[in-house]
Amino acid sequence: MRISLYDLLQRTPLLLADGATGTNFMHMGLEPGFPPDIWNLTEPSKPETLHRQFVEAGSDIILTNTFGANAPRLKLHDAQDDTYAINKAGAEIAGRVAEAATRPVVVAGSVGPTGELFEPMGEMTMEGAVAAFKTQIEGLRDGGADVIWIETMSAAEEIQAAAQAAIDCGMPYVYTASFDTAGKTMMGIAPDQIHNIAAGLSEPPLAVGSNCGVGASDLLLGTLDMTAADPDAVIVGKANCGIPHVMGKETVYSGTPELMYDYAQLAADAGVRIIGGCCGNAPEHVAAMRRSIDDYLARNEPGPRPTRASLEETLGALVNPPVEAGTTGRRGRGAGGRRRR
Repeated sequence: MRISLYDLLQRTPLLLADGATGTNFMHMGLEPGFPPDIWNLTEPSKPETLHRQFVEAGSDIILTNTFGANAPRLKLHDAQDDTYAINKAGAEIAGRVAEAATRPVVVAGSVGPTGELFEPMGEMTMEGAVAAFKTQIEGLRDGGADVIWIETMSAAEEIQAAAQAAIDCGMPYVYTASFDTAGKTMMGIAPDQIHNIAAGLSEPPLAVGSNCGVGASDLLLGTLDMTAADPDAVIVGKANCGIPHVMGKETVYSGTPELMYDYAQLAADAGVRIIGGCCGNAPEHVAAMRRSIDDYLARNEPGPRPTRASLEETLGALVNPPVEAGTTGRRGRGAGGRRRR
């Protein structure tokens, strides 16, 4: 059953997005370095299976398998000419799963960064970025995506370019950044600045927020700044599942479903309305977040607004905490909290 993100936000105060793509695809045979987006054309049953698993786990929003499906990134694999086809197929695959669901499910067209630096640090121009994203988003739109989901961004210019491309294609959009560098993005965006990035565009986003980064505690600390800066905004929080550890060819995350259950409760108390998982989150982690959100809504009694201390007590110490005034900063302990393992 299909529905727009706007309509679903009117129906319920809390929505559940999905989990990881790459780390789950590794269990399906994805080789390191191979772009999973190409599976939309060569192995469509694999992304379809993962989408279905997330819907069965309780996701209200599923992200298409198109995170790296822009021409600059696909060019690394000589697949840039397939940009439109890969994205259209990705939206169609997710759409089939949503249409077969017995409850409303939103198909969000995933749009990740190009990997290029903007002038004067690099060669990417605003016009070039908008054009690259437009080709991708045209494919997602024509494949039936309900909303464009711009994610894991670090530069304001790249968010603006992707958002403008979505507007040019007549699509509603969401954007999230990755605050993985002492509480900011790699290019210096602070969480409380997230709302201002689209201020000059003709259409505002449906939601903004954070995904990925370096840990659930770090991500939620940033969302507290976002909700304080604009209490009326719809905030997204898609956190990684614990801390990554490389084991052979695989990257394994330390977080348990119990950790993500706690994360979802704290995210709701922080004012996050769209809760989900990023790297390391398998369907069982998403199912735990579904139970957490349902329990939270049934209780109908929000908890106190989290603090840094309460986040660290429950989810573990900050991995890369913000630099405090007058200090040079230090890395957090990174060890698990009371329910990490």
